[in-house]
Parts: sequence; C-alpha cells; structure tokens
Amino acid sequence: MWYFRLIAVFCAIAMTFAVSPRGAQAQNYTFSNIDIQGNKRIEDIAILTYAGITRGQTITAGELNDVYRRIEDSGVFETVELDPRGNTLVITVTERPTVNQINFEGNSRVRDNELRAIVGSTQRRVFIPEQAERDAAAIADVYAQEGRLAAKVTPKIIRLSDNRVDLVFEILEGDTIEIERLTFVGNRAYTDRRLRQVLGTKQAGLLRALIRSDTLIEDRIEFDKQLLTDFYQSRGYVDFRINSVNAELSRERDGYFLVFNIQEGQQFRFGQITTVSEMPGVDAQEYQDNLKVKPGVVYSPTLVENSIARMERLGIANGVDFMRIDPRITRNDRDLTLDVEFALVKGPRIFVERIDIEGNTTTLDQVVRRQFRIVEGDPFNPREIRESAERIRALGYFSSADVEAREGSSPDQVIVDVDVEELPTGALNFGGSFSTSDGFGILISFREDNFLGRGQRFGIDLSTAQEAQRYGFSFTEPALLGRDLSLGVAIDFFENENSYASYDVEKLIFRPELSFPVSDNGRVSFNYKAERTDMNRRTPREDGVVIGNEINVGEQWTSSIGYVYSYDSRRVGLNPNAGYLFEFGQDFAGIGGDNEYVRTQATAIAQTKVLNEEVTLRATLEGGMLNWLSGTSRVTDRFLLDPSTMRGFETGGIGPRDQTLGASDGLGGNLFVVARFEAEFPLGLPEELGIMGGVFYDVGNLWDLSDVNLTGGNIIGESGSFRHVVGVSLFWETPLGPLRFNFSNALVKESFDDEQQFDLTISARF
Repeated sequence: MWYFRLIAVFCAIAMTFAVSPRGAQAQNYTFSNIDIQGNKRIEDIAILTYAGITRGQTITAGELNDVYRRIEDSGVFETVELDPRGNTLVITVTERPTVNQINFEGNSRVRDNELRAIVGSTQRRVFIPEQAERDAAAIADVYAQEGRLAAKVTPKIIRLSDNRVDLVFEILEGDTIEIERLTFVGNRAYTDRRLRQVLGTKQAGLLRALIRSDTLIEDRIEFDKQLLTDFYQSRGYVDFRINSVNAELSRERDGYFLVFNIQEGQQFRFGQITTVSEMPGVDAQEYQDNLKVKPGVVYSPTLVENSIARMERLGIANGVDFMRIDPRITRNDRDLTLDVEFALVKGPRIFVERIDIEGNTTTLDQVVRRQFRIVEGDPFNPREIRESAERIRALGYFSSADVEAREGSSPDQVIVDVDVEELPTGALNFGGSFSTSDGFGILISFREDNFLGRGQRFGIDLSTAQEAQRYGFSFTEPALLGRDLSLGVAIDFFENENSYASYDVEKLIFRPELSFPVSDNGRVSFNYKAERTDMNRRTPREDGVVIGNEINVGEQWTSSIGYVYSYDSRRVGLNPNAGYLFEFGQDFAGIGGDNEYVRTQATAIAQTKVLNEEVTLRATLEGGMLNWLSGTSRVTDRFLLDPSTMRGFETGGIGPRDQTLGASDGLGGNLFVVARFEAEFPLGLPEELGIMGGVFYDVGNLWDLSDVNLTGGNIIGESGSFRHVVGVSLFWETPLGPLRFNFSNALVKESFDDEQQFDLTISARF
C-alpha cells in the first residue's frame, strides 16, 4: 500500500544520513614496503627521491596522487603506475630512452654545427619529446630569420638496442619568401624612395641571391620602425608615429607586399632657448653661452641631447658634482616652434660602486672599460652610461652590447652591468691579377681590428704582381695610456712599374703617427716619415732629359715631420642633411736625409641634400704647394695628379711635360688646385637595382717647376693652364662594394694632355 511505500522511503533516507559521515572519510595508506619495478638505468633511491615518501609513512589518497605526479614530472619516464597492495606500494615505471646521436637531414643552407648550437636535446641524455619539439621550433626560427618562413622541421627517433634512440631532425628548408614591394602610406614630406633608403629591409632585386636584407624578418621590422622614427624626429617631426606595418602574401605565395602606415605630423623648429639655474653658486649664463644650437634650427632630440652633454661636461670641468640638466619643452602650435628651457638642477647623490663586464671571451676588460668616462667611485650619470654603451657598440667588436645599471650594496650605490657578445674581427683576403706581359700575381691581405683582444689594429698586405709589388705592415694602438690618443706605425715597400711614365719607382716608407681630439669636431695628428726613393731607368731608354737627370741622382732619403688638422661637422652637426670636412696639413723635410722642403696641402668638402633629400650636391676644393728649400726636387716629390683628384685625365696626364728625345714625361708641379662639383640623383630605375646617376664638373691646374734644372729639356706647360672637364657617373651598390663608372669629356685641355674618358673605381662617399 502507498503508506507502506512512503515509510520505506523515509527509512532509506534516514539510513543514508546515518552512514554518510563514515563514508566521507579519506582512505589512508601505510606502506611498510615499497617495491619498484621496470627501472634499469635509474636507481631505486632516485625514484624514491622523486616520489618524496618513505617506508612506514602514512599518506592519504590525495597524497598518493601527488607521488604519481612527482615521479611523472621528473621527465625521465614514459609511463608510471602506482599499485597499493596491502602494506606494499608497487611502483612500475617505463624509462625513457637515452639519445645516442643527434643528426640533421635535408639542411643545406645552415650547417650542422650551427644547428647543434641551438638545440637543447643532448646526446647520452634522456630523450624528452617536448624538448625535441621545442628544438624543432628553434630550428624553424633560424630559417625564418633567413626569410624561409615555409621551412618545416620534424623530429623523429630511430630506436636502438639497450633502450637508446637516434634523434633525427628532418628539415624541409623551402624557398625564400622575399619582399616584392615595400611602400608607405601617409607620407607627404618624403617619397617612398627616400624612406626606403632609411630602412634596413630592402626590396628584392637582381642580386637577390647575394642580398639577405630583402626577406621578411620580424626583428628587422621592429628595428626599421625605430630607424624610421629617428629619421623623422631628427627632422623636426615630433608627432610622427607608425600606425601599423602590414605584410600581405602575394597571390603566388612567393613574396610579400610590406606597407608602413605612418602619420608624419608637422615639422617644428627651435623657438626660444634659455637656461636657468636651480643650484646655488652655478651661473646659468655661462652654460647658456656654451650652447651651439640656435633658434630657428629644425628641432631634433639629438641636438637637445648634445646640448645637455656639453653642459654636463662643463659642469664636471667646473667641479660641480651631481648636476643634472632638465630640458623643459614648451610647444607653440601656432608658429610650430618648441621653446626649450635647460634647467640646471641638483641630482641624487648616487655613486658608481663597480662596473661588471660579461660575455667577452677574447676582448680584454680594459678595452670595454676605457669606453667609460667614469670609474668606480665617481658620481653616477645616466647620460654618460648611455653614451658609453654607444661607444662600446661603435667599436665593432660585438654583435650586441647591453649596458644597464642596478642598485648596489646600498641605495646610494649602483652597479653597471655590461653584457656583450663578440664578433669575429679578423679578415684574411686572397686575390689574383693577370697581365699579358707580366703573368699572374697574388694578392694577400690580413686584417685584425681587435688584435689579441686589446682593441689594437694589425694588418699585413702582400702583392706579388710584377707591375706593382707592395709589402706593407701596419699597427695601431687606438687608446695609448688608456686615453683617446691613437698611435700608429706603418711600414711599406713599393715597386711600381708605372704604365703612365718612362721610369719605375722603388719606395720604402716608415711612418709613425700620433693623433688626438682637440674639440668636439676637431682632431690633430702628428707624424714622422722616413722615406727611401729610387728611380730606375727602363731598357731601352724612354725618358727625356729632365727625368734622365733625376734618375741619375740615384737613391734619395727623406726625413720629415708633419701634422694634419681635420674638422668634421658631421659628428655633431646641426643639419642631418648637410655637413663639411676641412683638412689642413704640412710636412717639413730636412731633419736629416737628402731633401729639405715644406709641403702644404688643404682640402675642403661641403655636401647637402635637396629635393626631399633625393639629390646630393657636393663641392670639393683641394690644393697644394711645395716649397723646395735646398737642391732640386724630383718628380717623385712633386704633385702628380691622378683621376681621383682630377677626373678626365690619366695619372700625370696634365701639367708640365718634357718632350725631349721624343719622350713625353709628366713632370708634376710644385703647385696645384682643383675644384670638383658633382650631383647624385635617382634615375627612375627600380631602386632595388641599386643604380644611381650623377653629373660632375672638374676644373684644375698643375704648374710651377721653379726649383727644377730644366737645362737641355724641351719643357711645355710649365706656366700651367686650367682644364675643364664635364661628365656623367653611374653609381652601383653591389655586394662587392659601391662601384662608380665615370664617363668624362675635357672641354678645355692642352694638346699634350693624356685624356681618360672612362674610369671605374670603388666609390668613396663623403
């Protein structure tokens, strides 16, 4: 009946509540014995250590599960089983195999030893599948850095006896995915062509097999963002920002279209520039007078940083410690100017406790330390630390150099940590030459820019070509006595069979040189030169009377001292698009030896960029004067212009000549002056070709033989005349270096000049 059923249900519920507290109690285990099975290589005690339990210990079911997890997480077992049997715990394990060998298959672009350096799996260690997967991803990243984004790496194992495996990484390298097109959106002040010159990433071109900067690499894109930001901000675009960088795969999936979406903003200039002092006893006007930047100049954070650095150096010179320069900038949107107030404030009293250097296995600590202008115990200056980091990177010895400051043993002490990663600094080059008359020649050069890790430069040059043999040795200590004082020594021996003259020359030169800075932009070098020169007559005789007399003089020794002063505005120039270089030097011969003279030379170069910085204009003025004080000079002492000085003519192609006895010897001259004007511009060709165009106009003169014995000679051109040359150039950026092809035409010349209408050189850019 229904009421009997209802009573039965109530009874069942009551019994459930009566027994439930006892059933909720956790089960406890006490194992007086632990039996470990399946292990061959790993000892029982090691497994018990992983488990974290001892015999006779009482544990709960949850703690037993923790034992399982600890053994499994050790990573050395494929399977783990726990089986409680009364007072005995049976632990059954299956050990992971050990790695016998690690091999790579399918790789041709990256060598095995390079891949071994990045994998974490190790031979004769336990094989961990998760680590093998991480290694495969790391290898794929290496290929991605080379633009091979489709590279696929699969780790596989080959099982061997005694629970061993060979680990094999099967690599499918895939093709390089290049950047087919690199464009910009939002740029108004500068063209895509000009902005592409700023970036390290390039478009794919004809030489794509040799150039790796045309592949899509994420780290390089991040660096390009900083380069682009620095470019705009150094030109006054303080609001510049990069909205996005989009990479779109082409329809054929063999290249990327890379687009920088930018916002330029307005260009600002410096407004009022003032200095205030918030430190007692410090005169603000003295620091204001020390500034170089003026109102109206295009604003640049670099100029502000340079101004702060100048003020801080002046403070140190005046004995003012812990002075900080606080630049306070006021924005004037109406006239697009930025007023800058440099406040001289008292900084915190913090000292440098020590400088720690790590990562330099070859380079000595002292080479890195001398890039710091501070030592242990000096007041801490964050700006000086940043500048020191830049100097370390500029050495060229390290692929990376990180400099950071952290708190030392007390709050008023800091420790400067320098972490570097070294680069190879030596170069050994082999080359060859061939001449139909002289046969083969061998060229060997060795360069080491960090000799014995001391930061010294060492070089040897050997050229065995019969036409122009050269044996050279050079050594430079860039930091003599730990200061910015460079000492160099060079020894050279030349044997030249001049194709442009009727004589051969043999020279031995010994030249030590000492140089040091005299200002932010200026530098002075002093040198001594001992030179032995011998002119040799060819058989049959080809020379005229004057050259013949000079050959008959025989071997000559010249002993001279000299100096060169150079001023380069590009180091801290106010205009990033313009700069100038001035050099003036003199040599005084007569300190022993056979010759006595004063040689003076000067060079001035000015350059600027116009038309959105796409056209480069350059003007050069160069001149020299030789004052012979005793005896007579020889052609090896006088100025003899070559195509690098005066285009359109061969070496010795202009100036006085001796036409006696049917000869046509260039005699050189005691005076010369040359002015060169040139422009470089894009030709409208795809810029990935790396080809630019140029035009040039040279005008120059070489004259004066006032100290030369001309008796019996048929001398022409002694009084000199100005030659005028125009031409066009092609500049080609190649992996071998920047090549320059000059095609020239002499508008004004003399009938006896030797023209050169084509010239190929490795272009040296100012």
